[in-house]
Amino acid sequence: MQESTQGLARNPRLAEFALALGGFGIGTSEFVIMGLMNRVAEDLAVAPQQVGYAISSYALGVVIGAPIISALAARVPKRLLLIVLMLVFAVGNIASAMAPGFWSFVGLRFIAGLPHGAYFGVAALVAAGAVPIDQRARAISRVMLGLTTAILIGAPLGTWTGHMFGWQLAFAAVGVIALLTAVAIRCWVPVQPVDTQASPVRELSALLKQRVLVTVAIACVGCGGMFSIFSYVMPTLTQQAGMSEALGPLVLVIFGIGSIFGNLIGGRMADKNLMRAIPIILIWCALVQGLYYFAANYVWTGLLFVGLVGTSMALAPSLQTRLMDVAEDAQTMAASLNHAAFNGANALGAWLAGLVTSTGVAWSSTGLVGAGLALCGLIIFLFGRWLEKRYPPQQVNRQAV
Repeated sequence: MQESTQGLARNPRLAEFALALGGFGIGTSEFVIMGLMNRVAEDLAVAPQQVGYAISSYALGVVIGAPIISALAARVPKRLLLIVLMLVFAVGNIASAMAPGFWSFVGLRFIAGLPHGAYFGVAALVAAGAVPIDQRARAISRVMLGLTTAILIGAPLGTWTGHMFGWQLAFAAVGVIALLTAVAIRCWVPVQPVDTQASPVRELSALLKQRVLVTVAIACVGCGGMFSIFSYVMPTLTQQAGMSEALGPLVLVIFGIGSIFGNLIGGRMADKNLMRAIPIILIWCALVQGLYYFAANYVWTGLLFVGLVGTSMALAPSLQTRLMDVAEDAQTMAASLNHAAFNGANALGAWLAGLVTSTGVAWSSTGLVGAGLALCGLIIFLFGRWLEKRYPPQQVNRQAV
């Protein structure tokens, strides 16, 4: 009994705040560059489109870093690992602000992306371990508030700071937030028991588990719709609905508010009935993203549905909790894969939406792409449930052995 309660925090809210602060820094770093593309391009003497390489480089760092760090750090105490990840993230962002040229900037964005997935995965495990078991999803959603608050406040504020004082200051500020997070984690996050049986091989075994792969596929496909719409929301509302570009910051704020509500509601739904919450949220995503196709013809209905599309973030705590339930001994790897999958969803959604809009159809067709991806995520979920009934996990494990 003593071992099972060792990781409980004396003050779970302070522990969650420390973990969420890191998420705020990561979210700000990930999204702020989208509003600073022209400034970065001008200072580093490249075309604005080339700055997209830096965005892709960061995403690649997330996808590569999540499984590698999770495997190699299998026996590292979680609190220590979180501190090290924040220090690496701080160095990556501060160095990005000091990059002497464009390609060095691209490389440093890759380094800054490496801790992203592993941090969120480990933070979710620590948050869940610091509260009673029936409060896990809500604890995870509160940690994820850091990311959603970054969309609402961090990225707009960083964009304003970058335009006023130079984009370098925005990335340097993120580095300072990461350093403060490392200190907060040291002070407020409890030490949790080290799994002496953990190993890179055991963590990598998550990649062979049927239910883990299904859940990751749901995240990668089902969440892609939100990104398909968000990636092209400005040309949709300005060119199709006739919105003034001056309302651009308002669009980000409305999306951020929606993502915060979705994140909190999704965590509560997951704690009540996880396996019912996931399909309900996917159906909701398909509905609001499909209706966005019609709503985006007008400014105010378009803005309303931008907020509703933001509620798609409800999937994050649900899928994170599901991965923790099905990962068995490979908890760190599975938890980290969720955020790698979200970055995959970002790439998939933006790519498909770009293909569709390049044919000359209405910009709001990104909503139809989103609805299709959400429905595909629902199909994957239902297929996974069918697989579980036909080939129970115990049977799959025996066959694997």
